[in-house]
Amino acid sequence: MRKRRPHGLILLFVSLATSGCGKAPATSDPSAPLSVSVSQPVERVVTDYAEFIGRTEAVDAVEIKARVTGYLLKAAFQEGSDVKSAQVLFEIDPRTYQAQLAAAEGQVEVAQTRHELAQAENARAKALYQDNPRAISLKALDQHQAAEDAAAAEVVAAKGSMEVYKLNLEFTKVTSPIDGRVGRNQVGIGNLVTENATTLTTVVSQDPIYVYFNIDERTMLEALRQLYAGKMPPLKDRKIQVLMGLQDDEGFPHEGVADYASNQVDASTGTLTLRAAFNNPKNEDGVRLFMPGLFVRVRLALNKPQPAILVAEAAIGTDQDRRFVYVVDDADTVVTRTVTLGALQMDGLRVVKTGLKSNETVLVSGIQLVRSGEKVNPRKIPMPLAPTGAKAAAAKESTPAAKAPTDETSEKTDKREAPDNSSSAGENRTP
Repeated sequence: MRKRRPHGLILLFVSLATSGCGKAPATSDPSAPLSVSVSQPVERVVTDYAEFIGRTEAVDAVEIKARVTGYLLKAAFQEGSDVKSAQVLFEIDPRTYQAQLAAAEGQVEVAQTRHELAQAENARAKALYQDNPRAISLKALDQHQAAEDAAAAEVVAAKGSMEVYKLNLEFTKVTSPIDGRVGRNQVGIGNLVTENATTLTTVVSQDPIYVYFNIDERTMLEALRQLYAGKMPPLKDRKIQVLMGLQDDEGFPHEGVADYASNQVDASTGTLTLRAAFNNPKNEDGVRLFMPGLFVRVRLALNKPQPAILVAEAAIGTDQDRRFVYVVDDADTVVTRTVTLGALQMDGLRVVKTGLKSNETVLVSGIQLVRSGEKVNPRKIPMPLAPTGAKAAAAKESTPAAKAPTDETSEKTDKREAPDNSSSAGENRTP
């Protein structure tokens, strides 16, 4: 005979069912609208620009070489110091060239004496012919004239040789051809230096300084079209304003002018080389900020200053090759707007050229959690700006290390609350 199942199991199920009649645990309503942060676009007067990487170069850079052969006697400068044009930098043993110059001066005197003798003989021959044409032949007259002309030519040749030796003697004192900063001494005292072969040092000019950079073909065409249409800033003596920033600069604080563009596009790279000039004055302590060989950031304006609207980078989403923002309308409904973007500003705001109006409200948080047409619970905040420079570094240092949330914290967090700082635009899903 089959045993009957005890009633204890049934009573257990009944007690569990009746215990649920008390207060239910608190849970968030999944049907409630998502809480998001929204902001109105910022209105500013901005200028579209393109940014490039460039390198500084000296306007003049000279290799100082020996122009005569001889032994180096003296270096008359301090390495790394500023020098003036025509300042003596080196001295080469001049005694050989002094002797050569003295010999050349003697040859000039000999040639002049011969010339004076030829002149006197030619004058007597002419006077004799005037008194008695039969006393001297025409051939003899021609010979005396030729002797005088030859003696005059010897004087010119002797003086030319003397000038060469005089120059050689001057070249024993090596001078700087430009104002600038001198490099190190590359040849020790007492060494033999060779004419037009031995490099003694280098001198580079300091003020102004050039920055060379390459712009791509598309940017070049855009700038040319803007210039052709009169939408670029006006040219001053065919020069375009350029801004430049060093590696440790915040933004582009240095202003210069682009005064040269290559006459052809490099077919191998599709770029055009431009050059900008920047003033490089000394400060009160005699220090200049720029030197040749620095990597710099260059900003080139592409149009005149004009009104524009801007939004934070966190508000911009990406869908393959298009950019979009979410607009929250008067009915608190999310609407997708495809936008055309302009330049990124220093404080993290992006210029929106088309697709958005200044009086519309833009979603700035939780854009990866919503869809177009979805109802949301908007909370209006100012457009978030990205900290820059020292503020950004201080914010990074003061941010504590991320900790795993405790159970108590996770229970108090509303799962339907969108974070204010959304993820990067590349992680946004398709609207």
